[in-house]
Amino acid sequence: MPLVTYEQARPWASAIASAVESKIMPPWFADPRFGHFSNDPSLTEQQVATVLAWTKAGAPQGNPSDAPAPRQWAAGWNISNPDVILKMPVPVNIPPAGDLEYTYEIVPTHFTEDKWVQMAEVVPSGASYVHHAVVYIRPPNSNWLRHAPIGQPFTASTLSNPQDRLDAHGTTSDLLLVYAPGSSPDRWPDGMAKFVPAGSDIVFQVHYTTNGQTGQDQSSIGLVFAKAAPAQRVITLQLNDHGFIIPPGADDFRVEAQGTLPNDAVLLCLFPHMHLRGKRFEYDVVRPDGSIDTLLRVNYHFHWQLSYRLAEPRLLKAGTKLRAVAWYDNSRNNPHNPDPEATVTWGDQTYQEMMVGFFDVAVPAKEDKEHFFIRKH
Repeated sequence: MPLVTYEQARPWASAIASAVESKIMPPWFADPRFGHFSNDPSLTEQQVATVLAWTKAGAPQGNPSDAPAPRQWAAGWNISNPDVILKMPVPVNIPPAGDLEYTYEIVPTHFTEDKWVQMAEVVPSGASYVHHAVVYIRPPNSNWLRHAPIGQPFTASTLSNPQDRLDAHGTTSDLLLVYAPGSSPDRWPDGMAKFVPAGSDIVFQVHYTTNGQTGQDQSSIGLVFAKAAPAQRVITLQLNDHGFIIPPGADDFRVEAQGTLPNDAVLLCLFPHMHLRGKRFEYDVVRPDGSIDTLLRVNYHFHWQLSYRLAEPRLLKAGTKLRAVAWYDNSRNNPHNPDPEATVTWGDQTYQEMMVGFFDVAVPAKEDKEHFFIRKH
């Protein structure tokens, strides 16, 4: 429901007070002991007290002349009006029940020159069916999914080329944006942007889930270009573990992944991803003496998958060891658990699990993802 005007908000006054007092709203799940983040929407104790006092007083309107000017929103977007909108050409039909493979659509950009993307937002037309979406940049010299159809939805199992079928399950292509319920658009500071070479394709990879009703989705991504070539290029990296086995009833099962940065990078943003048994997720720097510097600890909520943007970007020197740790609750105490009796492993479906710690870093503008992993020293 919209809460932009007094008339819209007034009927929800008691619900607003309850949500604010219990800290359900605004949604934010970072442990305040670790890190500071520029997109933290949490209310101060004084702000909470103000909302509660307003409700207790009968939610009066106040003087309309004191109200700020109405905010102007780009229609349909939470970013500025996009310079370009790339839309999946063909809608995807979603059945009422059953498990669905990841669906792909390759969309040519027709960019005749290199582009630097400073803002990006994915907008599904059938959001209730979208478990998550990853939008990849496929440069013109890439062999990834080279024989797959253009502008038509497909899944790995529908591809006739064996290499394409294999490649549908993994790629080194850079990510333009990850979308999940509750996630926010990308907005990079001046001087930083994501790079889309001339002639690239955009590859939508969408995981749909059924909900008892037939439907459709035709997702779009809106792009706002940087006004000048930036000094730094943003690339998305990840720490993950595919080999975990969560036993039935385990209420605090721990999974860990580590990696070492091959070159200097500026850490910008952290985005953890798990499924319904996700309980906590943590990012750490492991110092040479083995001690831990925790960057972020999240009390995970599958329905609010947030990005956590560092208030102060942090330089990580080459050789820095990063660690991601995830905890899972596969017990009956987890109200979201689809089956406490199941032994749970990695899988695409919501009733399975994932452990992915995405993180965005800034590197010199001429550096691409592949070259970043070649050690310079």
